[in-house]
Amino acid sequence: MTLKQIYMYMGLLVGIILLGVVAITSWYTVDESEQAVILTFGEAEESITQPGLHFKMPWPVQSVEKLSKETFSLDFGFSDEDGEKANEVKMITGDDYIVMADLVVQWKITEPNKYLFNATNPEHILNNATSASLRGVIGSSEIDEALTNGKADIENRVRENLIGLIETYDIGISVLDVKLQEVDLPNEDVRKAFTKVTDAKETKNTKQNEAEKYKNQQTEEALGEKDAIISRAEGDKVERIEKAKGDVAQFNALYSEYEQNKEVTRDRLIIETLEDVLPQAKIYIMNDDGNTMKYLPLDPANTKKEVVPPKEEQNQAEEGESSNE
Repeated sequence: MTLKQIYMYMGLLVGIILLGVVAITSWYTVDESEQAVILTFGEAEESITQPGLHFKMPWPVQSVEKLSKETFSLDFGFSDEDGEKANEVKMITGDDYIVMADLVVQWKITEPNKYLFNATNPEHILNNATSASLRGVIGSSEIDEALTNGKADIENRVRENLIGLIETYDIGISVLDVKLQEVDLPNEDVRKAFTKVTDAKETKNTKQNEAEKYKNQQTEEALGEKDAIISRAEGDKVERIEKAKGDVAQFNALYSEYEQNKEVTRDRLIIETLEDVLPQAKIYIMNDDGNTMKYLPLDPANTKKEVVPPKEEQNQAEEGESSNE
């Protein structure tokens, strides 16, 4: 075999190898759980390749970077296989207590080109941002809030702070959720002391609630009594007003009769007054001439009286005087 033939076979072999490389690197597949970015001479394109079979320029012109679409979890404070805290987070509350927290951050890659090239280690940045957010929120909270009913508020504030930081860093990931699993004190002695304080506060709150309930009950009873008194007063007011109106009407009617016949009205008023003042007395009203005026019964209607004529009454009076002499 001549040298020329050897070179020809070598060139053919190199050509076949190049064709094989071109064929192999010109197509790629993307799984349903993946997302791919095309790199042209090492620079990422903006578009994200969807799942399926795709073609591209052969290597080294273009290459493919595949990243997962799944949701990742970043854990703080959970025990590893040896029972030790893998990522223990200790911090100081706003009232100078030391606490430990267990936290889970759920996140995913949403912009692969930024995830690949905007930061060397995006997960490390996420870890530091989570720690900073949690420490900042716990540091502005009191121990009671962190250990009891303030956990939901702390969780929401950590989530908001962390999302804001990640958006500022622009590293191609999105925080989906933050779960504050546990906030606890560092040792058993501190826990017991805090439990006693908590029990005392609960007792205090119970007593305050009972006192408030009693206060409200007494207040409601007093308000009800006040309303009853006001209602009775309103009734008395209406009754007195109506009585006054009746008295005025009666007076007006009497005054009208008085204007028409003054003498008769005046005599009648005198008789009625005497009847009210002396209900049991027998009263005789005399005229100026010494004779008894026409008898007008002053006793109640159910009492029978014998009417004595004026002449007979005068004779009986004279006979009585004679017998006395």
